[in-house]
Amino acid sequence: MSNFLSSTTQSNHNPNKSYEVISPPDDSVSSLSFSPKANYLVATSWDKQVRCWEIMRSGTNVSSTPKASITHDQPVLCSTWKDDGTTVFSGGCDKQVKMWPLLTGGQPVTVAMHDAPIKEVAWIPEMSVLVTGSWDKTLKYWDTRQSNPVHSQQLPERCYALTVRYPLMVVGTADRNLIVYNLQNPQAEFKRISSPLKHQTRCVAAFPDQQGFLVGSIEGRVGVHHLDDSQQSKNFTFKCHREGNDIFSVNALNFHPVHHTFATAGSDGAFNFWDKDSKQRLKAMSRCSQPIPCSTFNNDGSIFAYSVCYDWSKGAENHNPTTAKSYIFLHLPLETEVKGKPRVGTTSRK
Repeated sequence: MSNFLSSTTQSNHNPNKSYEVISPPDDSVSSLSFSPKANYLVATSWDKQVRCWEIMRSGTNVSSTPKASITHDQPVLCSTWKDDGTTVFSGGCDKQVKMWPLLTGGQPVTVAMHDAPIKEVAWIPEMSVLVTGSWDKTLKYWDTRQSNPVHSQQLPERCYALTVRYPLMVVGTADRNLIVYNLQNPQAEFKRISSPLKHQTRCVAAFPDQQGFLVGSIEGRVGVHHLDDSQQSKNFTFKCHREGNDIFSVNALNFHPVHHTFATAGSDGAFNFWDKDSKQRLKAMSRCSQPIPCSTFNNDGSIFAYSVCYDWSKGAENHNPTTAKSYIFLHLPLETEVKGKPRVGTTSRK
């Protein structure tokens, strides 16, 4: 009977026929990150847990096996992997980052501390450092073998979003600030930009070629921004995650690791695939019954993971954990959904 119930529940929450990850978190999912080396998926949650699953694919079938989990003292907001795929970093409302040597079965240790919740964390392999962004209005760089940060950088406001494609790093903060860093000189701001979007920043994603970035906001709009002054004519914004007069937040931006197209996921419960170069939407997926707060591609782009759960955009008073279940789904993108198309007015060569 329980299998029958779970399959009917899935049909209501899963209009895209994605594969459901078993044993999901007990509360909203705050981040998803795939290992850069293998199909291990990590999720952080408001239930204070960090969980890992092994994802196995056989043709068009996908299965998930829970592998391990650790606990923080407060809700966990962010996660990332070390580039060798051995270690997970997670941070959140307990103002610390835990380093979890997942593949060796080691115990998590605290490697970073802030004075307020940690919203973003990224490992920078070219520098062998961890960077953390907090609501205490600082960025900190950490050598995980030392207890003190190797550098602390003041931000104009609370850190809301962060993206790294060495040597480019972009930090989105409150008050619509976008601070660009050249990590070859991380102690100085390279450029500070006021967001091309009129409302609060939710997510940023650096171009794979490091020449610019995407920014998404609560107003259901994405900005495409090039850093080179001579490329400013290529900058544009576009609407997404809107339906009639209803406007939904853009919660996640993910570039495809092979085709360099990108995905957006939003509070409307939908995810879409886009090509910024031809300015086209490649595929619009069906809406789920709850928001999608986070998403990610695996290392070769063959799996797109996304969570379906309450995203706190309507406040704690509208959150009912007894009725709002959390799900994690795995979508296998078709090439037609994620491979870019020729620009309008050009011919493609076969």
